[in-house]
Formats: sequence, structure tokens, C-alpha cells
Amino acid sequence: MIPIIESDRLLLRPYKDSDFNAYADFFASDRARYYGGSCDRNDAWRRMSMFAGHWLLRGYGVWALEEKASGEFVGQAGLWFPEGWPEREITWMVLAGHEGKGFATEAALRVRSHAFETLGWTRLVSCIQPENSASVRLAERVGAVFERSQSIPGRDFHVYRHAGSEPRN
Repeated sequence: MIPIIESDRLLLRPYKDSDFNAYADFFASDRARYYGGSCDRNDAWRRMSMFAGHWLLRGYGVWALEEKASGEFVGQAGLWFPEGWPEREITWMVLAGHEGKGFATEAALRVRSHAFETLGWTRLVSCIQPENSASVRLAERVGAVFERSQSIPGRDFHVYRHAGSEPRN
């Protein structure tokens, strides 16, 4: 049910049980502050399960990122639109030790291509907390442009409109 797509160096695939330890380690760290905050292993399991369930409910979702060369789980990226979210979004996250290799950029471009070309979407954003400078730089690197500030309960963020995407009416 979850399609597997590829980029030059990455396999975008469903989560595997073997991804969980690295996933839980990420969410136990301070790096998770931009992704809902740090949490224990039980809550990390619920988060990973939530991403898997998003596919069932919406028909699209977030993929695990696997580096083709090593077979290693290196992060996640995909399409995200939970209840209460302003618009369909490209989201990304790279695990510690895999930053600075271009994996998030490569994944974001592949996900955007999938949304526009395969799914036929015309609007797509990324919602980024303003202090998450690495994600802001990545959004700008892939051609997204700051559009507005927005708040949802418990979170303030900036909305970046992706290149090729129509503004929200």
C-alpha cells in the first residue's frame, strides 16, 4: 500500500521495526525539539506508528529514508497533513550523524516531485519553527519561499511555499 520511491542515493520506503531504535534515540534527544519535542521510547513508538497510520487514513504520508549504499535508516521525509494542519506539507528529518550530506535536500526534492507529478497536487508548503535555521535553509535551497507566520495550538511556525505551488486562497 505504501509506494517505495527512490532518489539517487535514497530509498524512500515504509518504516521497518529495525528502524525503531534509531528513531527512538532521535526523539529522546534535544534534536527532537522541532518535531514535537523529545519523548520516551513509548511515545516514540506512538509517533512512528502515527506516521504509518497517516498512510492508511490519507493515502499518502511520510517515508523512512534508507541510504542505498549502506542500507542504513537515516531519517524521514514525506507528505504530512494531520487534523488541524493548515495545508499539505513536505516534512523532513535527518538522524544525528547523517546531517550535512544532502539527504534531506535530496528527499525533499523527490517528495515534492512525487506530490506534483504523481499525485497531481498544486499546493504544498513546509511549516518550520523560525529558530530551526537548518530547515529554513533547506526550504530556501529547494526553492520554497516564506509566505506567512502561523500558529496552531502549542506551536508557532513559518509557512514556506514550495516552488511550483499555488498560493492558498
